[in-house]
Amino acid sequence: MNGPGNGPREQGRPGADAADRALDDALALANGPGRSGSRPRPPGTDPLAVALAHEQEEERPREHGGAVSWPEARRIARRTGRRLDARALPLGEDLLGMALARSLVALTDLPSFDSSAMDGWAVAGSGPWRLKGQVLAGQRRSAEALLGGHAVRIATGAVLPPGTTAVLRSEYGAVRRRTDGEWLHVLAPHPEPRAGQEIRRRGQECRGGDELLPAGTVVTPAVLGLAAAAGYDELTVTLRPRVEILVLGDELLDHGPPRAGRVRDALGPMLPSWLRGLGADVTSVRRLADDAQVLHAAVTASTADLVVTTGGTAGGPVDHVHPVLAKSGARLLVDGVAVRPGHPMLLAELPAGGLLAGLPGNPLAAVSGVLTLVAPVLRALAGRPAPAPYAAPLTADVQGHPVDTRLVPVVFDDESAARPLHFTGPAMLRGLAAADGMAVIPPGGAKAGQETAVLDTGALAPAWGSGT
Repeated sequence: MNGPGNGPREQGRPGADAADRALDDALALANGPGRSGSRPRPPGTDPLAVALAHEQEEERPREHGGAVSWPEARRIARRTGRRLDARALPLGEDLLGMALARSLVALTDLPSFDSSAMDGWAVAGSGPWRLKGQVLAGQRRSAEALLGGHAVRIATGAVLPPGTTAVLRSEYGAVRRRTDGEWLHVLAPHPEPRAGQEIRRRGQECRGGDELLPAGTVVTPAVLGLAAAAGYDELTVTLRPRVEILVLGDELLDHGPPRAGRVRDALGPMLPSWLRGLGADVTSVRRLADDAQVLHAAVTASTADLVVTTGGTAGGPVDHVHPVLAKSGARLLVDGVAVRPGHPMLLAELPAGGLLAGLPGNPLAAVSGVLTLVAPVLRALAGRPAPAPYAAPLTADVQGHPVDTRLVPVVFDDESAARPLHFTGPAMLRGLAAADGMAVIPPGGAKAGQETAVLDTGALAPAWGSGT
């Protein structure tokens, strides 16, 4: 299969280093000098203090000497995934969300001929003009050359007859019949068209050989349209990463309200579309019992480029992810991240070459794992560039964790400032559901007015794009 260390994956991404450095610089806002000067305030004085205390209670502390910082975890994830194979595929909507594996180069001049930009008349010289015939779009035979003082009716997109100096749009002119034929006049108060007016010149958009789009561009409907206009019948794209989702937990229900000590599975419905929005081909979503042998069989049998598990990454009596990875001979790349929520996340390289991202079972903590590990890995596998980072000032103080980065749902106000939302415990989705993004809060917290990096969750992005 196509995995790290195997030949089919291509090494590196054009421009990736520069994009990664830009992202790292922006994310340094969360951990750099001067960003952690605010001290946590006593519980009850910050609107988010109660939620934070609840978060720290629910997210059980564990020894994490091997835990890496949040920015470092993202860097590891980006550099672990190596771009998958490229393939030339027919132009069509199946390409949406895939990334160009090579730049899109103009095959010819666009437009490839001088044409009319409007319905009206092609004219030569000054008017009035003797009217003679018409030229339609797509007409194969070339029109006769226009002499000075002559005009021909023309449709939008039609080839201009030689000698045309301008196009008079239909609403600006009128045809009058005289004994010597039909004559075109400009209607007052409009002036005569200037030379070149309403004409699309050959090569106005591009010349043959020009780069229209760089490699790594995500195919959107507009990209499909441009490729078609440029004459392409197929595009060479990076294949979609194949992802298998394993939802773990005997306590999960798949229908009805929570009851009898069990909770609804929120991740099974949420993750597939989210990962598809990140460019993945989700091949299966499976619910597994809390059984080490069952999990081991599923992991070792998977042929996916990335296996995503939910739950079972901590050290509880039925948390089997670590033992299963050890038994299978996997290599841990990230084992715990200094981030709240979502600390007990992990990233591993499987013996067969694929990758495994272990997400915590609590929903918001799992989303933190998607933003921290899964999104960067999928971008690298799919050949997508790192998204442009952005920052926004906070509208209120946000209490921080003493040593870990926090990811806090925020909504933008009319001034593009980030307003922190409540309900940010690791098991809560209410804040995330209303959020525009996730603010990156450095250890120690952040003050109102302080700028912080904001991650676009990409949860509502169409299948061809995301900014996480």
